[in-house]
Amino acid sequence: MIKKKITKILVPLDGSKNSFRGLEMAITLARQCGSTITGVYSINVSPRSEFKSTASVRDSHNKEVKKFMEEAKTLSAKNGIVFNEKIMRGESGYNIIKLAQGKGNFSMIVIGSRGRSSTKEMFFGSVSNYVTHTSKIPVLIVK
Repeated sequence: MIKKKITKILVPLDGSKNSFRGLEMAITLARQCGSTITGVYSINVSPRSEFKSTASVRDSHNKEVKKFMEEAKTLSAKNGIVFNEKIMRGESGYNIIKLAQGKGNFSMIVIGSRGRSSTKEMFFGSVSNYVTHTSKIPVLIVK
């Protein structure tokens, strides 16, 4: 008999096609297991510098984030899945792990293999790679 059930799935989203593929896979799993999904977006905040973003750029980015989180919520609702959203500030990989292993009691993480940071990925390693090697709960990477 299976003792561990998948009840809560964490899905990192960044608006890319691959992150939405991850969401689609999470929806498929959630339907089979009766799970809920939490979509998380981490706004990468750079250290203070002389080049601060203007309010209009920040507002535009926030609208974009809200837009694709709303799309994720709609897609989940159409498939009968409860979708919760979480927006965090800071380094993406660290925030995903912190949320997944914190008080959220997530059963697993479903993450797209590549998001919008492909140039950064070449030099620093991908978020999905970091999450895979750091997580203490199962991680499913969707290509």
